[in-house]
Amino acid sequence: MFTGSRTQDYLAVVLGVFAALSPLWVVTNDNGQWSLIVLGVLIALAGLAQIYRPAMQATDYAMGLFGALLFISPWAMDFTGYSGASWTAWVVGIVTVVVAIAALPAMSARLHDMVPHH
Repeated sequence: MFTGSRTQDYLAVVLGVFAALSPLWVVTNDNGQWSLIVLGVLIALAGLAQIYRPAMQATDYAMGLFGALLFISPWAMDFTGYSGASWTAWVVGIVTVVVAIAALPAMSARLHDMVPHH
């Protein structure tokens, strides 16, 4: 699925940049703004680290952690009243976790074995 091209790493960078820049077009409070910016930058950096150092498996776990933190941030940082910022955090958080799980070495090996070889 993702293993050969490392598409998940590029997707993580796009997701992180989207989250980090989203306070430019969604209304939020200071807590939401900084949650989106900081966690978005961390997700993008984890994706970049995986692009340039694919052997660093810890960044896949870090990416999943940052995605989970982004998902819970609307409740933890009290910006659920701002629907645009909340939905951005929830959707980007979930997709980031899914991407991180797909990138895990054990999962990548399983996905690679599922691909039919010609």
